[in-house]
Amino acid sequence: MHPDLEALLALQDRDVALAGCDARLKALEPELQTLDDQIRAAERVVEQARAGIQAALERRDGLEGKIQSYRTMQEQRRQRLEWVRGAKEASTLMAELDLARTVLAKEEAEFMRSGDAVGEAERKTAEAENALDNVREAQSPQREAIAGKREEIAAERERAEVDRERASKDVNAVLLGKYDRIRRGKAPLAVFALHGSSCGNCFTAVPTQRKALIQRGTTIEGCEACGVLLYAKE
Repeated sequence: MHPDLEALLALQDRDVALAGCDARLKALEPELQTLDDQIRAAERVVEQARAGIQAALERRDGLEGKIQSYRTMQEQRRQRLEWVRGAKEASTLMAELDLARTVLAKEEAEFMRSGDAVGEAERKTAEAENALDNVREAQSPQREAIAGKREEIAAERERAEVDRERASKDVNAVLLGKYDRIRRGKAPLAVFALHGSSCGNCFTAVPTQRKALIQRGTTIEGCEACGVLLYAKE
């Protein structure tokens, strides 16, 4: 056996443990994403309901301003009517007063309905806010469970990182550099056992002379095709 092989395989075991922790943390993300999506959907309903209140208030305020303006104009017409002497002009003013009174009555009725619309928008907002609170409350146990799992895995990962750091110090510096470069690539692992006369990763045939050196433990060779480090099992 190559003198650095045991330390190298031990390091790889630590990296596998780290990768396992990362995979388990990542596996929690879809469940958490589903919960977040539910919250965001409920929050959008609340936002829309609150916008409905604002729109209803603006409409009510606009109608109130119009009604006040119509009333001011009506008062001005009444004052003019007191000073009018001609029958034709008086008749015209009376017609304007009657028409404006009809318009004013319609606007006042609309104003009353706008007040009801404000109340309805406030009711819908209260319902939406209550629904949001219910979603949050219903999710609380799931979120606590996910948080517990995440903390447990994170603690495990911290321990694995410490173990990995210790294991890396036992590996020859040159070999460690090669190992780390391979791990940054696409191969799932950096060190593979020979598979017969082939690379255990890509199954490319290893030249006879290199295979013999690997089998004798003289060297830890890299695969000419995929670059991973190769060794022979005892």
